[in-house]
Amino acid sequence: MSNSVHHIPEESRFEITFQGKISYLDYHLSGGVITFIHAYTPPEIRGKGIAAEVAKYALDYSRDNNLKVIPQCPYIRDYIDKHKDYQGFLA
Repeated sequence: MSNSVHHIPEESRFEITFQGKISYLDYHLSGGVITFIHAYTPPEIRGKGIAAEVAKYALDYSRDNNLKVIPQCPYIRDYIDKHKDYQGFLA
């Protein structure tokens, strides 16, 4: 994919722009715990692996920064279920 995920800490968000549409993941960070609240990908660009790219970036960011993860968002919860290597970071 030619676009990359961007972390926007002032908005508590990870996002990527693809074909002019923004896919994002909102979070809340407190005391070494990151809670992934809501993921959204516009219908026009679903099924292209974009949400998975955002999820992987956000979870890698969490791991690299020694953050525990609370997957409140169903998409992130499902992603972690499918990618067992992230389960060790659950709060």
